[in-house]
Amino acid sequence: MDLTSLLGIETPIVLGPFGGMSSVELTAAVSEAGGLGSFGLYGLGPDRIVEVTRELRERTSRPFALNLWLPFRRAGEPAPGGGFDRGDYDRAVDALRPLFAETGAEVPVWPVAPLPGFEEQLAAAFAARPAVLSFVFGVPSPELVEEAHRRGIRVVGTATTVPEAVALQEGGVDAVVASGAEGAGHRPSFLADSESSLVGSFSLIPQVVDAVDVPVIAAGGIADRRGVAAAFALGASAVQVGSAFLATRQSVAPAVHRDRIRSAQAHETVLTRAMSGRSARGLPNRAVRTIEQSGAIAPFPLQNILTGVFRRAASQRGDADLLSLWMGQSAGLARHDDAADVFAELVAGLPGALR
Repeated sequence: MDLTSLLGIETPIVLGPFGGMSSVELTAAVSEAGGLGSFGLYGLGPDRIVEVTRELRERTSRPFALNLWLPFRRAGEPAPGGGFDRGDYDRAVDALRPLFAETGAEVPVWPVAPLPGFEEQLAAAFAARPAVLSFVFGVPSPELVEEAHRRGIRVVGTATTVPEAVALQEGGVDAVVASGAEGAGHRPSFLADSESSLVGSFSLIPQVVDAVDVPVIAAGGIADRRGVAAAFALGASAVQVGSAFLATRQSVAPAVHRDRIRSAQAHETVLTRAMSGRSARGLPNRAVRTIEQSGAIAPFPLQNILTGVFRRAASQRGDADLLSLWMGQSAGLARHDDAADVFAELVAGLPGALR
């Protein structure tokens, strides 16, 4: 079965799920255009997941995906759903005090509340019955995949290397996102650390296509028709695009973030743990430099929770120096302010039979 039939969509274009930066308006716009809109559920509790799903269905009757972070744990990170270490908190807060003070944001008091648990998020996502559940940071369990399929939900996993793609196929997913190192935001590597898993899209896509039998969705460095054409020439069955859509007015990114996406050059983005505690690609700014120079970065998700306080204040002020400016290496190819125009540009790169 081809990917469009598998997912129930018209056009093999997928919106990248922005953990913490998803927009109902943008997700619905991509689905309404015939692609697969995606909404990242990172940090959302069950009630908010129910609300998001209701809002999406009010805007579109077409398929959409909900994205979840699997409870993957790296060395030094707290157990999923567990509490945080007071020493990590104290060191990180001391390093971040100048940034809290600059924005007038209140320093989070101890103890810091953990994020909603994965199982409660998953239960809400199952109840929502989206067309697709997509996952990052691991292989969903056989029981999860079986239950999704029982409910008529397709399952998509994300790989940054060929062994990860093979592990996902063996886990029973319906499709694999091959996420090249050029991509924006967090690197969702899970079999090895992200620094050892930085495979570029031109190398990753064809090797994943050769290694698995399920459809492959190409991601990372795709922002216009040329990237789409290249991905399909390499054997992909669809493309997943993030930064070009994040730069549109339908996204929730602040105007200064959207402007930086369109003006960025490929060599300017970096991988950093400064803003969240996990490796992610974005544009370095004063906040990133200040935190990296301090040498005190709390494990994920504590670092992300702490920096989120001053980032929200900076967003309200339009201060790009204190935001997480997530973007990929092809961000500067973003040319459009409207999601419909981005979608039309991407469609122009599809093989003739798919346009």
